[in-house]
Amino acid sequence: MKRICVLLVLLLAAGAAFGQTADDKPVNSPKFDLNNMDKSVDPCVDFYQYACGGWKKNNPIPADQTRWGQFNELIENNMVVLRGILEKDAKPSPKRAAVQQKIGDMYASCMDEKTVNQLGAKPIQPLLTRVAAIKTHKDVIDTVAYLHSQGIRSLFTMNSGPDMHDAKKTIAYVDQGGLGLPDRDYYLKDDEKSKETREKYVAHVQKMLELSGMSADKAQTGAAKIMEIETALAKASMARADRREPKNRDHRMTTKELETLAPNFDFAVYFADRKGPEFTSLNVTNPAFFKDVNDLITSVPVSDWKTYLRWHIVRANAPWLSDPFVQEDFSFQNQYLNGQKEIQARWKRCVNLVDGDLGEALGQEYVAKTFGKEGKQRTLEMVHHIEDAMSEDMKSLSWMSDTTKKQAQIKLEAIANHIGYPEKWRDYSTVIIKRGDLVGDDLRATAFDVHRELNKIGKPVDRYEWEMTPPTVNAYYRAPMNDITFPAGILQPPFWDKKLDDAVNYGGIGAVIGHELTHGFDDQGSQYDKEGNFKSWWTQDDRAEFDKRTDCIKNEYAGFVAVADVHLNGKLTLGENTADNGGVRIAYLALKDDLKGKEETKIGGFTPEQRFFLGFGQIWCQNVTPENARMRATVDPHSPGEYRVNGVVSNMPEFQEAFGCKAGQPMVRESACHVW
Repeated sequence: MKRICVLLVLLLAAGAAFGQTADDKPVNSPKFDLNNMDKSVDPCVDFYQYACGGWKKNNPIPADQTRWGQFNELIENNMVVLRGILEKDAKPSPKRAAVQQKIGDMYASCMDEKTVNQLGAKPIQPLLTRVAAIKTHKDVIDTVAYLHSQGIRSLFTMNSGPDMHDAKKTIAYVDQGGLGLPDRDYYLKDDEKSKETREKYVAHVQKMLELSGMSADKAQTGAAKIMEIETALAKASMARADRREPKNRDHRMTTKELETLAPNFDFAVYFADRKGPEFTSLNVTNPAFFKDVNDLITSVPVSDWKTYLRWHIVRANAPWLSDPFVQEDFSFQNQYLNGQKEIQARWKRCVNLVDGDLGEALGQEYVAKTFGKEGKQRTLEMVHHIEDAMSEDMKSLSWMSDTTKKQAQIKLEAIANHIGYPEKWRDYSTVIIKRGDLVGDDLRATAFDVHRELNKIGKPVDRYEWEMTPPTVNAYYRAPMNDITFPAGILQPPFWDKKLDDAVNYGGIGAVIGHELTHGFDDQGSQYDKEGNFKSWWTQDDRAEFDKRTDCIKNEYAGFVAVADVHLNGKLTLGENTADNGGVRIAYLALKDDLKGKEETKIGGFTPEQRFFLGFGQIWCQNVTPENARMRATVDPHSPGEYRVNGVVSNMPEFQEAFGCKAGQPMVRESACHVW
């Protein structure tokens, strides 16, 4: 579920001008609207077009976007609010609170394009100098450790997370990584488009290396070497769809065992260099990666590793360097890979930077401006109602034994709900933000977050910590925490509108709530218990029946075409598709319970049941570039909007009854899939 549109910030000779507050909402505020429909289409033939055809026709993709939908419109509206906050806080004043100073000065640093352009590549020179000083393979690992501490990904990754078998405790994780293209498949597929992409990528890397100060000849040779290294890393990496299976990521071992598995990584030195808490065991997410790459560490010449690390420094910082870096980064990452025609206005990029780096500082002001206790309470009431509907649905399942039903109920009752904003705000007091030092600000904020994550190792898991900022238009379920979170950013139209009837709201935010709840019982979430431990609570027969039903969904969505010759990956999207199908069903059950004893009235000529499905359909109205659709088919576990709608309703007898659909029509699947 994600992204953003346009206003102008004037840059003066002395830097950015912050006179405009940008508090006004854009004209196109997202909302449920019967004018979004295409009533010339039979809803039983193509419900997505019926619900969204008018919207799609009247809302082409803006030049600075790769995908445009109701989600994006709301994100855009939120960005306008955030811009107003940041422009206010960017004005120097002794009355600014500490968090206002930090977010305001970071925004000012970002908006000061004149200073950024004058600096060129100078802000990353200390990092490049460190790489240039590498002499041995041991130095390579030392430098990787330092870059990781600055949030610059290369070679592999290290982070912290709940122990898969003791979810109350935080442990260290090491995992595959080190790629510059979006996924391993970009390096390994042999189709013509993939070959073209690799050629474009090598040319892009060469240009970036030249911009960083490398000669054209060395940059050309270096780009080819980088492709060789990253291809080797890709071959050793686990496929994205396979990573969805928890058992494939469950490899607890001692640090000594890891050192024996991959001695050339010098993990004892690496862990010491990271300066985090000491530990003697960890989870190695993909042991085969470290085993396969081990020889690569010493077989690749030190000079080539230096070029590889130089590239990843440039790549990570390019969006915040001078204009030549920004434009080259945009040309490949956004324009070529995603089909975006124009770069976003700078103010949008700067809002995103502050939200990403200091999100809970910015979020405090956003919440105070937009979200009250009433919104939190009303959302919580709907969550509880949908949880009750899911409980009743579980009790009615004919394919599940009472033994497993009991355990499912225990897990459902244990799910924790987080609404709007965190109960405790993150403390950014140690983060130093210097006005005029954009790259430094970003690196220091990122290093703070990396250090914060690393220092969790060995400590109890903080189940109240959030993974999204309050303005985010999204929601999530965490299996290791067994919790669901709905930021304030999504609790607005078209998802939640207090001016509309319950039917539309249940189809909007109700379906989102149901979606996140169902994630606790999808193909992945169902393998974790109520405490968040990777532990089965199923009988063997019930699990087999569950797998049959999820296989139905996997096969159904694998038949959908994302773009041209590219189909959806039914295995990669299985969890999200299961959550979509289950979420809409239980939200509908909750609505029907709400309607009991009430006189049914039509609004706009539609019954409550029909308005429910229209409300659901319209949150997924979207247009997308072919390039972005192609990329998402490889990396995104979510299906495109069209299939999130039609795939769900074609499996629902409740939809077919609401719209009078007949057997044989496209929205009536002959072998409908039904898990929850």
